[in-house]
Amino acid sequence: MRTLEAGRRHLLRFTLNGRPVEGWAEPRLLLSDFLRQELGATDGHVGCEHGVCGACTLRIDGRAVRACLMLAVQAEGCAVETVAGLGAADGGLDDLQAAFRRHHALQCGYCTPGILMSLTQLLVDEPDADGARIRDVLSGHLCRCTGYQGILRAAEEVFAARRRAGGEAKEGES
Repeated sequence: MRTLEAGRRHLLRFTLNGRPVEGWAEPRLLLSDFLRQELGATDGHVGCEHGVCGACTLRIDGRAVRACLMLAVQAEGCAVETVAGLGAADGGLDDLQAAFRRHHALQCGYCTPGILMSLTQLLVDEPDADGARIRDVLSGHLCRCTGYQGILRAAEEVFAARRRAGGEAKEGES
């Protein structure tokens, strides 16, 4: 474990959406700020800066985390995935993104990246999650536009389609 000096910038290296990146950060810089300010990755959003709204949710080493609650230096050597890392192998939308489109599950879109990342994590961890579990996960996200109904319909559709297909549903199969 390396010692980090306060007030001094340190070189960080990790993988962002499958590609190696590097940048400089002071030990106290939040990952959410590092991604936006140092790397120009603006696909994740910062809402409350207290971990309450869920807008900054991303995945680190296959686990959903709130980027506003994590220091950038903690991502050293990790695999970081933002909403820009989602999608189908052909570069199109994955089944969850396509369902969001079909069900009009976003309005302004500010909260959408974090919600997609949390639901992606749920699909990995609990592919048999039911509507109640989906609502439980969504309770960690604040959306002031949609009323959650389109989001719930989209998520429930994808979970059901993946169950029917044995966990491998792709865009257009749901």
